[in-house]
Amino acid sequence: MAFDIVAATGNRHKIEEMRAILAPVGITVTGALEIGGMPAVDEDGATFAENAVKKALAVAKASQRVVLADDSGLEVIALGGRPGVHSARYAGEGGNDGRNLAKLLREMEGVSDRRARFVAVIAVAGPDGLLGTAEGEVRGRIIAEARGDGGFGYDPAFVPEGFELTFGEMPAEVKNKLSHRANALHAAVKAGLFQKLEQSGAAP
Repeated sequence: MAFDIVAATGNRHKIEEMRAILAPVGITVTGALEIGGMPAVDEDGATFAENAVKKALAVAKASQRVVLADDSGLEVIALGGRPGVHSARYAGEGGNDGRNLAKLLREMEGVSDRRARFVAVIAVAGPDGLLGTAEGEVRGRIIAEARGDGGFGYDPAFVPEGFELTFGEMPAEVKNKLSHRANALHAAVKAGLFQKLEQSGAAP
């Protein structure tokens, strides 16, 4: 299995993570911006799966390429699952990672139940339609103060189960073995989504 797939994202951190995870199975990842950008997609789905599928189908149709899209976020038990599908814009439209993280830490002040999980849903689509989805998660806890300069998003405040370092403190090669996105991508490989590309003739 060796072919190229387009990542339906402009987030370079996500692209780097996808490349590192999929390279060992012979899949190279090209960012959507490298092939002329991606159409505007209104991520108004009620679930991560709905948003991932919308992005994958839209970019596959526009580019006539095989596309990998993901939607992911943080779910905190004490906050009723927030930020959830709103993770990227938790501090409001025009917000950024720093503001989103600051809002989360403010809301968690004095909260004893720190349990949380990162969730990612991967959708794979070709010009002829959706080929499938896969989900991954990693459970952990939210700490009181951000630690570490690595990763992105809420990584500096999230400690995965069985570890003391935050995702923001971990080397990328360690995080890439644990992350929700890694688990979703491995689930996609295990489910045979990429073999479906070869069987359908969608893979170059």
